[in-house]
Amino acid sequence: MGQWQDRRITDLFGIELPIVQAPMAGATTSEMVIATCEAGGLGSLPGALLSIEQMRAALDQIRAATRKPVNCNFFVHVEAGPEPQRHQAWQSALAPYYTELGLDPSAPVPSSARAPFDDAYCRIVEEYRPEVVSFHFGLPRAELLVRVKATGAKVIASATTVAEARWLDERGVDAVIAMGFEAGGHRGSFLTQDMASQVGTFALVPQVVDAVKVPVIAAGGVADRRGVRAAFALGASAVQVGTAYLLTPEAKVAAFHREALKNARDDGSALTNVFTGRPARSLYNRLMREQGPLSTLAPSFPTAGGALLPLRGVTEKQGLADFSSLWSGQSAALVRNEMSSAELTRYLGEAD
Repeated sequence: MGQWQDRRITDLFGIELPIVQAPMAGATTSEMVIATCEAGGLGSLPGALLSIEQMRAALDQIRAATRKPVNCNFFVHVEAGPEPQRHQAWQSALAPYYTELGLDPSAPVPSSARAPFDDAYCRIVEEYRPEVVSFHFGLPRAELLVRVKATGAKVIASATTVAEARWLDERGVDAVIAMGFEAGGHRGSFLTQDMASQVGTFALVPQVVDAVKVPVIAAGGVADRRGVRAAFALGASAVQVGTAYLLTPEAKVAAFHREALKNARDDGSALTNVFTGRPARSLYNRLMREQGPLSTLAPSFPTAGGALLPLRGVTEKQGLADFSSLWSGQSAALVRNEMSSAELTRYLGEAD
């Protein structure tokens, strides 16, 4: 196997292959992270849906199985304040679905949360000292960022525009993830929420490369070797891949989600806020078609998902994805050979 000429990211992280497994909250397992790391890439453990105890247990499992570098990923959003009117409007919009499924529309709404990076998560970083720490939606408070860097971790974060990439570079990140419009899951946007002006990966990457001093990781729309090579041709030093890993056996993905990915089309996804309140790319389903994709009624992130939980509880038992997120990038149709996470990492990272 040959080596990539640009080794800035592999040397920076201490990995063999310039492949970063995307941190996909809910779908990423410790087994996926371990397999990716052992294959030579950078496995990423997402903390957004893990409690402190769950994150500690996952890191214990990962550290027991591999000594290769690992990435811990965190959201750094500001938690939403009270929005009684927006929540009432959202519940009213969803009420017909409750009635259809035999649920009480006036019942108390369950909470839906994704934890932002705070002192407790920072103490986890200080205890386990992951080699890389990545952030989504910007960077944490300055005092927390100082503590993360003091552990020796390399800090990276997502940018969806050149302005965001410059902002991150000015604040001392070690690398920038240039996240194109094609990427699945939540947009990493933090300086703008204008989804109409978001940039595609292969327009964004070279502009970010020209704008920042640090190496760039391309993300969005890459699911095979052609995409990896194209990203490198445009100046990227590594590629972050998510959707392709969702079809590995290590992924924790519902059967209906896996089936939807297998049948995905190039035009089968859209940016939507109906699942969490923040724009994210998902394959189309009933809720997106009837209430979105982008709804002005959805409460702020991450609270919009609470009112969906009773609906999901009924429909998911029936194998239906009517009210469930189907996170996916636009490249899902390129994923046809189901490989293990290790096989996928080696396949993507093989140089000419």
